[in-house]
Amino acid sequence: MSTKGKWVFIWTVMVFAAWALSPAAFGQEKAKAEGTAKEVGALSITRLVVGTGVENREPVGATEKFPASAEKVYCFLEAANIAKDTEITLVWFNGEKEVWKISLALKTGPKWRTWAIKNPRGLKGDWKIEAKDADGKVMKDVKFKIE
Repeated sequence: MSTKGKWVFIWTVMVFAAWALSPAAFGQEKAKAEGTAKEVGALSITRLVVGTGVENREPVGATEKFPASAEKVYCFLEAANIAKDTEITLVWFNGEKEVWKISLALKTGPKWRTWAIKNPRGLKGDWKIEAKDADGKVMKDVKFKIE
């Protein structure tokens, strides 16, 4: 077999192997397509965490208690299965009183991470942050204390 013939043979084997090992060959793509939108592509909040910061797009210092001297509380949100560009609204409560809300953009894709920063201004007590979808439905919440 000539050198050119060997390369054609190797190339053919590599292409066939790549095709044979692709996810579609195992039926994964077909299973996905047959599922309902709710099962496969429903927007979900996979993480909602409060902490002392965000580094490399990941929350740091995750906690449920902050000192009254805390100047920044970070609320980190990770969403999955974003079928179209949308917004999530974070509503911050001190006790039962709404003190702030902010809308955060989520772009189409399998996963999106974003966060908001709030200065609690020494307001002690129980806090809660609700993540609401575009229709105002609470998707997830997180609770913490300022002591």
